[in-house]
Amino acid sequence: MDRCPRRLIEGNDETMAHWPLLSILVWLPIIGALAVLAFGRRADTARWLTLLVALATFVLSIPLYLHYDAARGGMQFVESHAWIDSLKVFYALGVDGIAVALVVLTTFTSVLVIVGAWGSIDTRVSQYMAAMLALEGMLIGVFAATDALLFYVFFEAMLIPMFIIIGIWGGPRRVYATLKFFIYTFLGSIFMLVGLIYLHMQTGEFSIAAFAAANLDMKEQAWLFFAFLIAFAIKVPMWPVHTWLPDAHVEAPTGGSVILAAIMLKVGGYGFIRFSLPITPDASQEYAWVVIAMSLVAVVYIGYVALVQDDMKKLIAYSSIAHMAFVTLGIFITLALVRTHANADAARLGLQGAMVQMVSHGFVSGAMFSCIGVLYDRLHSRMIKDYGGVVNVMPWYAAFFVLFAMANCGLPGTSGFVGEFMVILAAFQDNAWVAAVAAFTLIIGAAYTLWLVKRVIFGEVTNPKVAKLDDLDAREWIVLGSFAAAVLVVGIYPKPLTDLMETSVQQIVSALLVSKA
Repeated sequence: MDRCPRRLIEGNDETMAHWPLLSILVWLPIIGALAVLAFGRRADTARWLTLLVALATFVLSIPLYLHYDAARGGMQFVESHAWIDSLKVFYALGVDGIAVALVVLTTFTSVLVIVGAWGSIDTRVSQYMAAMLALEGMLIGVFAATDALLFYVFFEAMLIPMFIIIGIWGGPRRVYATLKFFIYTFLGSIFMLVGLIYLHMQTGEFSIAAFAAANLDMKEQAWLFFAFLIAFAIKVPMWPVHTWLPDAHVEAPTGGSVILAAIMLKVGGYGFIRFSLPITPDASQEYAWVVIAMSLVAVVYIGYVALVQDDMKKLIAYSSIAHMAFVTLGIFITLALVRTHANADAARLGLQGAMVQMVSHGFVSGAMFSCIGVLYDRLHSRMIKDYGGVVNVMPWYAAFFVLFAMANCGLPGTSGFVGEFMVILAAFQDNAWVAAVAAFTLIIGAAYTLWLVKRVIFGEVTNPKVAKLDDLDAREWIVLGSFAAAVLVVGIYPKPLTDLMETSVQQIVSALLVSKA
């Protein structure tokens, strides 16, 4: 029996058939990066050219959302061209509702990162801007690839610009952080490559759809499941392979931290949905408890670790790990519900909650790191003890900071509440104790976030340097205001986002139920 219908991955879209929209979105930033290197010798030229390319990419991603037929679901905007004939490798692109949401998140965040770096990056500006554009194109390629080898190429290639961004514009320990980041993620991807080669030997091609339709026994699925688990768990990152992330965040420039938290971590969650669920459905259901246990450890243990941090960036980095644990919890609670209860409605709720959490975390974590960057540009310190009473001199900044902190706590009315609530609700229908532990972490999250707010924003001004700080300028208003709008829109009215992904989520869950039968 076809465990995962090929149409869910290959599609047969005729919408805008003559427009290679996905190829444009992938290659426009990459070609733009080359143009910035060639013509951006002056810093201002590099900045404006980069912003023009990033804005054009974002504008072109809007039709992807507007013209995607969410009611039909499946892969749309499909492109396929022969690449390596002897191995049946294709340059194949396509997006479902889940991928559309992540592509638009990528293009939106990239514009804000470019604007945010306008004044903070003043050395080797053209190289920095080019690296950001190249990274954007490669991330879009990851979310759009429907050929496994093409996915792997983008998956590996995106390490290069991030390696450069941290290694050149990072902090004092940037070399250590970049090497740790690269070794961890590259090691994990080797396991994925071995799995892809094995699947190619079984199917004769590299199509993800063909992999999903392969007739694999439980032993084969188990080995492949753990190969994918290692690769994507490092990318998320999950406990206990998370230690590279705090170091990378602390040493990265603000823009690097924003992209890393808002977009790159999502590749791990997306990989579970695109590879583990359709290709190894039986093993994923059998070993879902492993990932659920790792997720629960992360949301509790990492929360307590965040409580004792004295560096703002490191605190938010640990917060990201805890919040991304909700993503993996939602994905694998779906599998647990399919396996033990065959509860399609609850299973869909868990997977959709994981996706909403991914998008929300992109906005919230990007905003929090941007806020830290605003203070760092002024005082050149990330240490919490160097601040206090910021609200007295930067009231508008303080308002944004508190809003994003509330979203980080999961306050109703913000995007941070929606996804976590959906995941906890789905978990409750599988195991009340799992739901209780997950819900308890909201208290821990509120503790470390509000503790940060109290020490940085409120109180009396004790540092004379803080007393001289200026409030937000126009550029910072644009960045923080855009993030605030996104956090509030998704928090107050998430229906457009959930509708976009609803059919795609239903199709994934239906395929899992067919596999179970």
